Amino acid sequence: MKPPSRYEIIYAPVVKGHIRAIEKRFHSLIRRTIEEQLAFEPLVETRNRKPLKRPAWFGATWEIRFGPNNRFRVFYRADPKGRRVLVLAVGEKRGNRLKIGGEEIEI
Repeated sequence: MKPPSRYEIIYAPVVKGHIRAIEKRFHSLIRRTIEEQLAFEPLVETRNRKPLKRPAWFGATWEIRFGPNNRFRVFYRADPKGRRVLVLAVGEKRGNRLKIGGEEIEI
């Protein structure tokens, strides 16, 4: 049986600023998790990967959560025909507050 082909992961330009707003010690965890979770089956729902109930204002249709206490969120949109994932936002959630790029956001 042939393994699924890899998706190309593309980061929106604003994501660099989103990651900079998060403590540096978590940057490698964030990059590694994005690669592991989104490279092969980004449209398969798991315990920590879910479609959003309604698309986010910035165009994301899916999210993954990970890290200590599921602290981090990555919001993305996937194109199965083009085998691409566009990462649109990376945020940090504490309690019921989500910050993306240092700003509190409502999803």
